Amino acid sequence: MASARKLGAQNSKTRDALIKATTQVMIDEGYAAVTTRRVAAEAGVNPALVYYYFATMDELFLEVFRRGAEANLERQRQSLSAERPLHALWEVSTGPFGAKLLMEFMALANHRKDIRVEIARYIERFREIQQAAFTFLLRAQGVNVDDMPPVLLSIMLGSFASILVNEQTLGIELGHAELTAFVERLIAGLEPPTPNSERT
Repeated sequence: MASARKLGAQNSKTRDALIKATTQVMIDEGYAAVTTRRVAAEAGVNPALVYYYFATMDELFLEVFRRGAEANLERQRQSLSAERPLHALWEVSTGPFGAKLLMEFMALANHRKDIRVEIARYIERFREIQQAAFTFLLRAQGVNVDDMPPVLLSIMLGSFASILVNEQTLGIELGHAELTAFVERLIAGLEPPTPNSERT
């Protein structure tokens, strides 16, 4: 029985360059433009090195997604530890970071089961963390979580942010000001200013 092919080191600078190059190509030209030659050219390395570090192109795509997902989870953690976590999370969620890349991965997921599974796993993990944090936050503010289920708040804020960011990528602005104002009123009611935040 043949042994599994040995891949390049996980902490290699070349491997890191290939992941960054793939990310950039996806953002600039879309996932369909990602080929061994295109990624290698962007990274400035020999095309053969793509398969030295990744068994398949799907493995490369998965690593790009996982790295982006971990970065987003870190931004979520930082937001939830802020003085006003709902406000901080909304600000991060509506930023342009990663919007184009996520759109490409959603499109890619229609053709790659492994990508679809990974996206679902990440979204559930993100939402579970938010649900736990929102439960604590809402109870601390005296909000009845039966009237405002934390998981519903997580889905709603995430969906609204996704709509805004994705449509802005396409150049759509109609209704955005109204939606933003609605969300800001909602979170202001759930998370009133603190003495420190009023001074800033």
